[in-house]
Amino acid sequence: MSALLETPRETRQPTPRRTSRPRRAFAVLVCAFSLLLALGLALHVFVPEVFGIGLLVDSALPWFGLGIPVLVVAALVTRSRGAVIAALVPAVVWGVMFVPGIVPLSWSAPMASASTLTVASQNVNAGAGTAGDSARTLAATGAQVIALQEMDSTARDEVSAALGAAYPYSYGIGTVGVWSVYPIENAQPLDLGLGWQRAIAADLQTPAGLVSIYVIHAASARPEDHAARDTMLANLASYVPRDENTRLLMLGDFNAGSSDRNFAALTDQLSEANQSSGGFGFTWPASSPLTRLDHVLQRGMQVTSSTTLNAGASDHLAVLTTLNL
Repeated sequence: MSALLETPRETRQPTPRRTSRPRRAFAVLVCAFSLLLALGLALHVFVPEVFGIGLLVDSALPWFGLGIPVLVVAALVTRSRGAVIAALVPAVVWGVMFVPGIVPLSWSAPMASASTLTVASQNVNAGAGTAGDSARTLAATGAQVIALQEMDSTARDEVSAALGAAYPYSYGIGTVGVWSVYPIENAQPLDLGLGWQRAIAADLQTPAGLVSIYVIHAASARPEDHAARDTMLANLASYVPRDENTRLLMLGDFNAGSSDRNFAALTDQLSEANQSSGGFGFTWPASSPLTRLDHVLQRGMQVTSSTTLNAGASDHLAVLTTLNL
């Protein structure tokens, strides 16, 4: 009887497991770093130039993607859905910014037409003493136009000896020069506002008509010393809308990575093709490329292939591009 009257014990509900404070704090930290990385990618042009930070951020921007898998793994460790979602935000931003530019050109490149133009460009690093070797390597690619930068008088003589027979037309000034199988017309030096002759402009008389060509060796860019380069790039960009030729090429050592804010004035008006095999097409330093300082920009033509290659002992890889005229 007493057993029947015994009050049943209160059934205890299992206590829900709570995320520990350290884990919650870690999740908040992952969210904060994810947001910071996403903002750094999307708004990098607003990073101040104080102490050269802006230049460093712009130059290294593609490499910021290396932080994304670290954040994703850290978010998974926290077991926080919010942290995982936050870690994916910079991944989306990075993908939008860079994936379209690293897709292989070979996937969508047009067929070569009956009339094509192949151009090669390299900073030959005169101190390397292999400008002639670079010229011969680039000539062996079948390029009709070869543009070289950072030449001294010795390097220029070596290149002229190597290319003179096959490239009867040439023009050079300062540290830059161009050799062509097609006639070069209206050639002139460009000081780009600094009084330096490190750029040239000319017309190529190709079988398909005139093509404007600009060859540039921009001033060096260091974290706290890139004003001269910025001025050159800005003045160079001003030539684009004033050029009367429908087809235009601008190539050389711009000393600016593809994501550099001061390079945007050119890429807003001209296009640079993806690499035929994909990737960023980094050109410097040649032994282990970290950024793309050397570019081939164009308008009015279709690029059928674009690659980089070693030539001579320069610290820059050469760039090689073929276009339909």
